[in-house]
Amino acid sequence: MSNTIRLKNYLNVFEEMVAAGAITPGHLVEMDSDGKAAVHSDENQNALPMFALEDELQGNKITDAYAANDQVQVWIPTRGDQVYAILAEDENVAIGDFLSSAGDGTLKKHVEDADSAGLLTVYGKQIIGQALEAVTATGGTARIKVRIV
Repeated sequence: MSNTIRLKNYLNVFEEMVAAGAITPGHLVEMDSDGKAAVHSDENQNALPMFALEDELQGNKITDAYAANDQVQVWIPTRGDQVYAILAEDENVAIGDFLSSAGDGTLKKHVEDADSAGLLTVYGKQIIGQALEAVTATGGTARIKVRIV
């Protein structure tokens, strides 16, 4: 287990935002309509890779969540960066699987979304990253090493 969310960081793109609600380091986050950081809420849809970091300046660990209205350290990783993200509950991924938003700040194995006619819905920024390790999240969420694509 890693003790940091940033595993590999080639560029330093960081923001400080106010938390809209509870956020755990490693959550995929988005900017809400008030300009605050919130867990990414749109399952399988476009997402800017943006992750909450641990608040190391306060001595907090990756298990220490931010509360609403806390200042959140946010990282916008770029292609090739590696993040220690959170895999959604009951997900089972293999090395190399592509991951997308589960709609609650966690990631899940990406599966193309087909409608009743069998037509695929494609979003340009749907896939966040690729699993660097095989992980099964049984009975809860799990941490996973992810390369941003």
